[in-house]
Amino acid sequence: MQRFCSLLAALAVTFGLSAQDFTTSTSMFGDLRARQIGPAAMSGRVSCLVVHPDDANTVYVGAGGGGIWKTTDGGNTVTPIFDDYSQSIGALALAPSDPKVVYAGTGEAWVRNSVSVGTGVYRSSDGGRRWQSVGLDSTERISGIVVHPENPDVAYVAAMGPLWSDGTQRGVFKTTDGGASWTKVLYLDQSTGAASISLDPQQPDVLFVAMWSHRRTPYSFDSGYKGTSGLYRTQDGGANWDKLTEGLPQETLGRIGVAVAPSNSEVVYATIETGTKETKGMYRSADGGDTWKLVDRSFNNQIRPFYFASLTVDPSNDSIVAKCGLTGIITETAGELWRDMPGHVHSDFHDIWIDPTDGKHILVGTDGGVYESTDRGYTFRMWNNLPLSQFYHVSVDNAEPYRVYGGLQDNGSWYGPSQSSGGITNSDWTVTLGGDGFYSFRHPAKPHIVFSEYQGGTFRRWDERTGQSKTITPYRTADTDELRYNWNAPIHLSQDGERLYFASQYLYRSSDDGDSWERISPDLTTNDSSYQKQYISGGLSIDNSGAENYTTIYSVAESPLDDAIVWVGTDDGNLQLTRDGGASWTLVNPSDPELPAGAWVTFVEPSPHDPLSALVTFDAHRTGDQTPYLYRTDDGGQQWTRLTDESLSGYALSVRQDLVNPDLLFLGTEFGLYISLDGGASWAPFRNNVPPVGIRDMVIHPRDGDLVMATHGRGVIILDDLEALRQLTPI
Repeated sequence: MQRFCSLLAALAVTFGLSAQDFTTSTSMFGDLRARQIGPAAMSGRVSCLVVHPDDANTVYVGAGGGGIWKTTDGGNTVTPIFDDYSQSIGALALAPSDPKVVYAGTGEAWVRNSVSVGTGVYRSSDGGRRWQSVGLDSTERISGIVVHPENPDVAYVAAMGPLWSDGTQRGVFKTTDGGASWTKVLYLDQSTGAASISLDPQQPDVLFVAMWSHRRTPYSFDSGYKGTSGLYRTQDGGANWDKLTEGLPQETLGRIGVAVAPSNSEVVYATIETGTKETKGMYRSADGGDTWKLVDRSFNNQIRPFYFASLTVDPSNDSIVAKCGLTGIITETAGELWRDMPGHVHSDFHDIWIDPTDGKHILVGTDGGVYESTDRGYTFRMWNNLPLSQFYHVSVDNAEPYRVYGGLQDNGSWYGPSQSSGGITNSDWTVTLGGDGFYSFRHPAKPHIVFSEYQGGTFRRWDERTGQSKTITPYRTADTDELRYNWNAPIHLSQDGERLYFASQYLYRSSDDGDSWERISPDLTTNDSSYQKQYISGGLSIDNSGAENYTTIYSVAESPLDDAIVWVGTDDGNLQLTRDGGASWTLVNPSDPELPAGAWVTFVEPSPHDPLSALVTFDAHRTGDQTPYLYRTDDGGQQWTRLTDESLSGYALSVRQDLVNPDLLFLGTEFGLYISLDGGASWAPFRNNVPPVGIRDMVIHPRDGDLVMATHGRGVIILDDLEALRQLTPI
């Protein structure tokens, strides 16, 4: 502990900060040593939003990976207000009787494979300026919070619980003292959490809760899982609960979203997932939940229930309901007729707010940010100032100033300048490919060429001179099985641009920019057929998007000192090495008994100082283990040393070794950036303008000496000029 504090103090002196500032400073764009460059042109996933009941200009926005943002001028300016805490937000709530009281539930509830985890519930009494952790820190994901209309200290939390494992911290929790203590008032079992909650403001002891049994594995998803999903109602503030069944499907249920009409306690809506098209859809009750009737089963009332289960009733009209889906939909006839919201709004709606004083005023949160309508959803304008982009990977070129490249969740592949004399604007960013973006590189010797990809192994080469894009994905041949590409299939481009690598379960290499490919490996995964079930993934609703493709190669890296040395990591736990350009391969996994079998090999960093040295991160959070695993070898994988300790938080995602000082290491975890000055013997968190956000990738610019980070929710963050860190020695 003394060594760790000394390291912290040394770093703080270098950056002119106190030790306390080092861990808590979050000044937006305020520190020259760590700056956020956006982008906001495409924004990013918004999981929830809430609006002041008496002032529609005051809005709180919760992001899937970018924290909480607040505006007091209707979105003209926005400010991050939660940068010291978990950046994955599941639910927000304001106390109706005292809107300065804000509750934040962390851990996103729209449970894609790539979602992060939360750290419980937080409370603010001053509109988000200061926050206090108020417990439930093991719930991992919170889907909803409702507050008593007359007492800000009485609140209910719907906790989904762990996504990848069993856990008892699920169900509905109630506080009567502002979060000082909690009572679990509804619980079914270790695999069934609370997915939606709605409180009747006219009868605040009446609540509706949707309980959802679900489970993800690295290779599948099961909505409906144990068959215990259901819709529940309490009429006495949670003391007793009734399961509602009259008129509802009498079969296994999946995810349910529920909302009571604020203006009429008798009217309640529920979107219900079943395994059949005839019973899946929107249900309505006209007697307070006693009986139900199916009112619609159109496309957006059935599509992807695990991702689209939020609905909102107009506070002043119980016949007007908006539902999230691939696009947003709205009815003005109590569910009989629905219309789509316009196509120019980014797809994948996750939350909708309807103004209680003007039902034509609507805000929506999507995978592409916040949009606003003043004509009940016929037209929208985008808030294009929310830099919530979820980067998977990042690379740089040698331009002056250099440019940054990367791919974003559901927002394509882009590049933009690392700096600009007039400040970096949205118009400075250029898109090179659509879909979900992942790796993207500019060719170092042919600067008109940019390589990018989107999900499932679609690899494209873009010519900036002509604007033409060519698919260069390797084809299956007679000597291979059907190709299995990871959702985030790895690309590696050698430093000179002469070798391009791409991987399925096999590793391919090209020497002509992808026009032709040579397979240089056998299947490097376990090829366990019991893990190749993506075609039936989803449970009640088959959801074969490709995100569950498994037994695939996930990471590829060529040694910068010897192009015959190539490292490959798979999503099913294999770390493979060739030292002869692919002629032969050796499994070189660490023999550490504490490393879980099958942990994803998330990142390989061949040392820029020694061809036989490498750093490797492993990630086992998909089996419920959030421990960070980082290892180092100096002999080509024969022996390994574990470099992580109790000072690190979050599962490990990326690692880099400084190009000048081999003892200077950077580790990216799901909870932020960590720095070591002594080769990994000790670590310190870097929080000066780097919030605890997932660092999925990092690169050190060889000329400028900047550390460029791809964050999963806050765009690109750059730590300028590492020379100061290079001069430090551990104390």
